[in-house]
Amino acid sequence: SDLGAGRLYYRLGMKYAPTHLQIPPLERGFSVERRYEAVDDNRDVSHKEDGSWRIKAGSKVKVTVTMVCPTMRYHVALVDPLPAGLEALNPALRGTEPVRPMPTARGGRPRWWWNPWWYEHENLRDERVEAFSQWVYYGVHEYTYFARATTPGNFVVPPAKAEEMYHPETFGRSASDRVIVE
Repeated sequence: SDLGAGRLYYRLGMKYAPTHLQIPPLERGFSVERRYEAVDDNRDVSHKEDGSWRIKAGSKVKVTVTMVCPTMRYHVALVDPLPAGLEALNPALRGTEPVRPMPTARGGRPRWWWNPWWYEHENLRDERVEAFSQWVYYGVHEYTYFARATTPGNFVVPPAKAEEMYHPETFGRSASDRVIVE
């Protein structure tokens, strides 16, 4: 039978569960790294020799996800799962203290006509934080958000992941982390 002239395109997708919880970083078009920092007191957050992060309960934490793009990428999603003991601080909600100052031009006025961040949209959810952009230029890009350590416990944090949404084979992930809120 004649199937016609032209190319045949197909995609094969697979979902799976890892066999263990310590997942190494992986680069398939992006490089991704995550770090936690103290905001109010340097003693609130520490990175231990075993690789775990210790965070004081009730403290504010600055989370920075660094993404490296070796070339121009389109329709990029950066997703960072939150440890169960942390809650993202959403500055759009009434009652949340200001956490991210708007960069200013000379003279101290905000640059309302220019987006100072590489992303166009962000979602701060209960279990993850997401940033999206139609295009990302090559280079090093940082995404920063703030969270509060609300629940004591020992938590495994899945890797942060960057991917081209319509080409999911182009992605990168950080290593998984262990966060201990005390």
